[in-house]
Amino acid sequence: MIGKFPFLIFISLLSLLLTSWNAAAHGSEGKTTPPKSYQDWGSFVQQTDDGGFIIAGTTYRLGGWRSYLYLIKVDSRGNPAWRSTFGRGDVDWGQSAQQTTDGGYIAAGTTWNRGCDVYLVKADADGKESWSHTFGGRGRDYGRTVRQSADGGFVIVGDTASFGADETDVYLIKTDSLGKEVWSRHFGGSSGDYGHSVRQTRDGGYVIAGWTGSFGAGKEDVYLIRTDADGRMVWYRSFGDRYDDRGNSVQETSDGGFIIGGAWGTGENQSDVCLIKTDGEGREVWKKTYGGSHEDCGWFVQPTTDGGYVIVGNTWPVGKLGTSKVYLVKTDEMGWKVWDRILGGPGYDYGYCVTQTTDGGYVIVGKTDSFGAGDDDIYLIKTDAYGKEAWSKILR
Repeated sequence: MIGKFPFLIFISLLSLLLTSWNAAAHGSEGKTTPPKSYQDWGSFVQQTDDGGFIIAGTTYRLGGWRSYLYLIKVDSRGNPAWRSTFGRGDVDWGQSAQQTTDGGYIAAGTTWNRGCDVYLVKADADGKESWSHTFGGRGRDYGRTVRQSADGGFVIVGDTASFGADETDVYLIKTDSLGKEVWSRHFGGSSGDYGHSVRQTRDGGYVIAGWTGSFGAGKEDVYLIRTDADGRMVWYRSFGDRYDDRGNSVQETSDGGFIIGGAWGTGENQSDVCLIKTDGEGREVWKKTYGGSHEDCGWFVQPTTDGGYVIVGNTWPVGKLGTSKVYLVKTDEMGWKVWDRILGGPGYDYGYCVTQTTDGGYVIVGKTDSFGAGDDDIYLIKTDAYGKEAWSKILR
C-alpha cells in the first residue's frame, strides 16, 4: 500500500507536470523542442513567401490523452523553424491553414473545449497566437477549411448539427479580419450534408464542395454549392451513382469553371480517386477516375501551371489485407492521366494535401507509421515535376 507522504509527493509532481504542460499549450512553443507526442498527422501544406512551407495538423500528447491544433513552419528542405500548438488540450484538431497578407497565418479546425465547435486561430509570423474564436451552437460543429477573403476577413466551411432542421448541414461562416462573425449560413436537406472545402470565386462569391445524403442518386453524393458574396445560395449540384461519392476539394479553374477532387464509389467499401470538371454553372463537363481494384480516395486537387491538375490521396494496392500508400496523380487539362506515383513505406501512409511548388515540383503532407517513432507521424514529401521523391521528412 502506498504511504500517505509518498502519495502526496506523487500527486504534487503530477499536478506540476500538468500545469506546466497546460501553460505551454496556450500559445506558441516558439523554437523550443515540443513535449513527446504520441500521434501526429498533417492535414494541409502551403508554400510560404520565403520558399518554405506551413503545415497544419493535429498532435496528441500526454500518452494520447489530449490533442492540439498544430502548426509547423519549415524551410525549403523541410527543416522546422518553429512548432506551435493551440487549444486547451482537450480534443482540438487542425484541418487547414493559410499564410495571410500580413505575413502571419490563419488556421481552422475543431475544438471540444466546451462542446464541439469550429475553431479559428490567427498566429503571427513566428507562430504566436494573436487571437482565436469558436463558432457553433449546442450540437456538434466541425471546421474543415479556412481561406482569407479579398476583404481581409476569413471564410470557413464545415458542417453543423446545431443549425437547420436535419441531422447535419453544410456550415459556412464569414468573419472580419479579427475573426468576429459577420454572417453564417447552412445548407442541406433532410439527411446528412457535409462541407469539406471552400474557395472564394473571382466575382467575390464562394464555392463549396462536400457530400450530401439529401440530394442525388446514391447513398452519399458529391455536393457542389455556389453562393454570392453574402453566402446566399445561387445554385447547387450533386454528382453520384449508387455507391458513396465524396467531394473533398474544390478549386476555381482558369475558364471560370470548377474542378472537384474526391472519391467515387465503385462498390461496397470500394472507391476510386475522382476528378470532376464543371462549367461555371456547375454542370459536369467530364469525370475521370483513377486507381486500382480496391479502395482509393482523393483528398486534395490543385490546378497546375501547365493547365492540368494534380491530386493526392491514398491507395490500398492489395486491398484491406495490405497497407495504404500515398497516391499522387498528374493529369492533363482534360483529366487524362499523365503519370501517377505510389509513395511510402511498408506501413500505413496517407497523403492529405498537395501543392505545386515554385520549382515546378510538388509538396505533399499526410501521415505515416512506416517511418518515425510514433504510432503516426507527420509525413512531408517533396517531389520533382514528375512526382519522383526528392526528399521526405518525418515531423512530430
